Amino acid sequence: MADETLRIALAQLHVEATELEGNVERALEAISRAADRGADLVALPELFNVGYFAFDSYERHAEPLEGETFTRVQEAAADHEIAVLAGSIVEDLAATETVETPADEGLANTAALFDATGTRQLVYRKHHLFGYQSAESELLVPGERIETATIGGVTVGATTCYDLRFPELYRRLVDAGAELVLVPSAWPYPRVEHWETLSRARAIENQSFVATINGSGHFESADATLLGRSTVYDPWGTTLASSGDEPALVVADLDLASLERVRESFPALRDRRL
Repeated sequence: MADETLRIALAQLHVEATELEGNVERALEAISRAADRGADLVALPELFNVGYFAFDSYERHAEPLEGETFTRVQEAAADHEIAVLAGSIVEDLAATETVETPADEGLANTAALFDATGTRQLVYRKHHLFGYQSAESELLVPGERIETATIGGVTVGATTCYDLRFPELYRRLVDAGAELVLVPSAWPYPRVEHWETLSRARAIENQSFVATINGSGHFESADATLLGRSTVYDPWGTTLASSGDEPALVVADLDLASLERVRESFPALRDRRL
């Protein structure tokens, strides 16, 4: 890993269940603002186009990986020369040209990472589907694959929202070399303590940077309000940058050499007994 800094931006967007075009336009505008702030990488929230709690619209707005939403993000990444985690959309697996997952049909909660040339480097389909007061587990199929990609000298992995409650997934990522894990989410009130504690724990136990990207807004159909608080944690679990519950662009500089120093000086990962 190079001895340098990676500037990341977390686009905490207002997500409106009835405004798919407006949601995408806000995402594209955030990509532009992040580039203007000098970010090397910007990340978007979970289901930023349709809204997580808009369950009735999942099938209607499902797209393949090569569909309009990811294509527009891909073009914005190239235009602004910035890497983008588009996290996530409802993917129509049957319509995707290269499925890359054991399921060949159904819908998935899918994030994609594009580099600064607009080239797709990583696809992550949410592994753990939420069932508590949610229709996600009934409507979608879980992902199976774990991938990493190198952006600006750091190895990047992704998980999604509810995945935060399953630490074994993050162990698999760190074993795959992940140094930064991006977590697009749609985390609602009142579980603020869970959101903060689980995210910090994933950073501490894996001695990795963790960036959680939440949305903002209220969903009448589910009486749910996203709590925001998008945050960047360093490998000690220290907060580098964070937001409240309103739309925001959270920017932080990651000292990539500090990760190596933490892992060398406090070698908890080497002390694991499997």
